[in-house]
Amino acid sequence: MQNAFSNAERAEVLTQALPNIKKYNGKIVVVKYGGNAMVNEQLKQQVMEDIVLLHLIGVKVVLVHGGGPEINDLMDKLGKKSEFVDGLRVTDKETVDIAQMVLAGKVNKTLVNLLEMKGGRAIGLSGMDGHLIEAKIKDERLGYVGEITNINIAPVTDLLERGYIPVISTLGCDRDGCTYNINGDTAAAHIAGALGAERLIMMTDIAGILRDRNDPATLIPELSIKETEQLFRDGIISGGMIPKVNCCVEAIHRGVGCVIIMDGRVPHSILMELLTDEGAGTMVTGN
Repeated sequence: MQNAFSNAERAEVLTQALPNIKKYNGKIVVVKYGGNAMVNEQLKQQVMEDIVLLHLIGVKVVLVHGGGPEINDLMDKLGKKSEFVDGLRVTDKETVDIAQMVLAGKVNKTLVNLLEMKGGRAIGLSGMDGHLIEAKIKDERLGYVGEITNINIAPVTDLLERGYIPVISTLGCDRDGCTYNINGDTAAAHIAGALGAERLIMMTDIAGILRDRNDPATLIPELSIKETEQLFRDGIISGGMIPKVNCCVEAIHRGVGCVIIMDGRVPHSILMELLTDEGAGTMVTGN
């Protein structure tokens, strides 16, 4: 079968990407990765390819990941039932041990290995390493679900300076040695803020913020923090999108240039966002 693009067309695409390559060279981009893009093997391969490509052209990528579906799978195998309060998983001592095994172990090391296989240089961290994510109990009813109290960003900046892709699982700890499960979006916002990241990319399972949640054609391509306040009042930002947008606002208040909410199910959506003029998803800015 004949290739869809000629060599000349491929060269033209690369030429058009050049201004954006220059724009992000040497800049820090944090990617929050999870959901369907993580459990679909083909999409996982493409996300890792995107991250390695950015790494090779000089973008300092930090990958922050969750692993809720994998935690659920292991809990099912162990015969342990998940409990939720106000949409948040109740995390007793056994559950936080399971989360630690899955997040800091299987998921983190699988992603590190994939990045290495694609030609990148990656090292895995959990929020417990170097007390990267310090936390306290968020709500007694939720058990070992953590609220972030401090970010010690030095382990991440050290790896970036040495040319590695840091891969961070969202576990936290306190000074007494207790381990906490941390919301991935919240952790990514705090880490991106501590790094002064140029962009935070939040990969989800919808196209972005929609004026009509049932119509992808109503995607809002760009919003300021002030405009999000009106969308909250109008009920357009609702349900599971509320905490995500709150994390966007938190990241910008902490110094991140802008935040993108994008559909992680779209192949190579990260490259579309960073290396094309059209972008992908909804951009939330401070202006």
